[in-house]
Amino acid sequence: MKKLKKKLQLFLKPFKRKPKIGRLELVGMPEFGFSNIQAKIDTGAYRGAIHCEKISFLERDGHKYVSFRLLDSSHPEYQSKDIVTRHYKLSPVTSSNGETEERVVIKTKIIIAGKEIKTELTLTDRTAMTYPLLIGRKALKRFIIDPSVKNI
Repeated sequence: MKKLKKKLQLFLKPFKRKPKIGRLELVGMPEFGFSNIQAKIDTGAYRGAIHCEKISFLERDGHKYVSFRLLDSSHPEYQSKDIVTRHYKLSPVTSSNGETEERVVIKTKIIIAGKEIKTELTLTDRTAMTYPLLIGRKALKRFIIDPSVKNI
């Protein structure tokens, strides 16, 4: 019986240290000056995605850049400023309806449940979606998700 208890404790140990989050959480994005973006937690998505507009590609001094605006004017944290970066990649993404499209992927820090983590987000038009930010399982491995609650 003692061996079984010890094995169970060893099994549960990693779960005790992980913060718990719900199916929706407020997320900060300090690199972009955002502190309260309502995000959907989606264990079915590999990467996260954020709503953006005006994505364009530029070339200056022989370097390739991407320019975009995060969120849109309907969001209270919208800043109406163009973000330009060289640090991006293009990656094929298959949506929930089975269609594959090539999207811009950026790396950024997010703050969720008081924990700052580096993650990848794809840039896409999420106008038709309820939430402007989706957090995928690549960032979620650091948390325990309770789908019965939101905004823990």
